[in-house]
Amino acid sequence: MTITRIHSGGEFEPKIGYCRAVVAGGWVHVAGTVGQGDTVTEQCQSALGIIHAALTEAGVGWADVVRVTYMLPDRHEFEPCWPMLASTFGANPPVATMIECGLLDPKFRIEIEVTALLPEQN
Repeated sequence: MTITRIHSGGEFEPKIGYCRAVVAGGWVHVAGTVGQGDTVTEQCQSALGIIHAALTEAGVGWADVVRVTYMLPDRHEFEPCWPMLASTFGANPPVATMIECGLLDPKFRIEIEVTALLPEQN
């Protein structure tokens, strides 16, 4: 089995020792991703952009995502993100979990992690 590691160049990757995504066994696992901005919606949009770049590099798209986990320090900030999340996944929504928890730095308002299935190779 081939394992491909995708790096985004994020500041925490070398500090913590991880990569943005790993492609292995027909799956694309994208690490929990935070974004930039002052508001939860700005950070959500930024994180989705970083995730989209990793998915694209792995050869998949939003329609291939089968699981998403949202982590927020304040669950009340999740609802403002719903419209952009619904728009992102469109007609192909994955299963989803939202967890209220502390994040790496108090400036982060949302972290998003996804798992996608690679298209079958014929």
